Amino acid sequence: MHAKTLRQLVNDKEILIAPGGYDGLSASLIQQGGFNAMYLSGASIAYTRFGRPDIGLVSMNEVAETLAVIRERVDFPIIVDGDTGFGNAINTQRTVKLFERMGASAIQLEDQQMPKRCGHLKGKALVSKEEMVGKVKAAVDARSNPDTMIIARTDAIAVEGFDAAVDRAMAYYQAGADLLFIEAPESLEQMQTINEIFEGKVPLLANMVEGGSTPIKDADDLQQMGYSLVIFPGAMVRAYTFMAQEFLGSLKANQNTKQYQDRMLDLGGLNQLLGTDEILANGQKYEG
Repeated sequence: MHAKTLRQLVNDKEILIAPGGYDGLSASLIQQGGFNAMYLSGASIAYTRFGRPDIGLVSMNEVAETLAVIRERVDFPIIVDGDTGFGNAINTQRTVKLFERMGASAIQLEDQQMPKRCGHLKGKALVSKEEMVGKVKAAVDARSNPDTMIIARTDAIAVEGFDAAVDRAMAYYQAGADLLFIEAPESLEQMQTINEIFEGKVPLLANMVEGGSTPIKDADDLQQMGYSLVIFPGAMVRAYTFMAQEFLGSLKANQNTKQYQDRMLDLGGLNQLLGTDEILANGQKYEG
């Protein structure tokens, strides 16, 4: 049902906002915050699990394991970053099948060469348009649920130029992609042109990266341009890291947490958020 729900949300007139998450806690916070979907960010997995940048260090199985943990915790749609499909068309099919089993509602694939890197970093390299078309077709054929969305991303703007990116995106749409993600447009004019070209054909995804190449716009502005979905893949990690640095600085300076207690949950507050009482009460039903 979560895949069908995502399709309905993407096709609604109101733009869908999907914050980026990376584990069970972040996913539950996103759902409790009133959002209708989340984006499982490979970059955020690299940042939080390994303390490393988004340069292709996260494996297929590590994403799948994270996805399974999140799906156990939340029931709303999860859009999953599938990077390059972790190989060729056959690898892509295995990735799609595995991620579907773990609970993906949509799987995003991109046309970078392995190892890939953040779409807003320099030095990217692409596979051929023909190879990526094959991957998109392979992904569509591999999914077991026709409602599972295949999202095709191109990073061509920074490598081959805007016109080439549009050409690639059109080819991916014609290959069967359910949604297009043209990464890192460099101006509002480019964003508007993308929406004019694909209006009425296929939904479009906007990626908001603080400090990245693309102008940061409100969801309402993106909706007026024509976007159907906006993701904020690494925003929570950046907010968390900023807060954690402040907290640790305060702890180091004051040798206690008193200065920070009005900006943190106490033990009771955290257990309430996690549903501890409900879980323990459920367990009592099975005690002999």
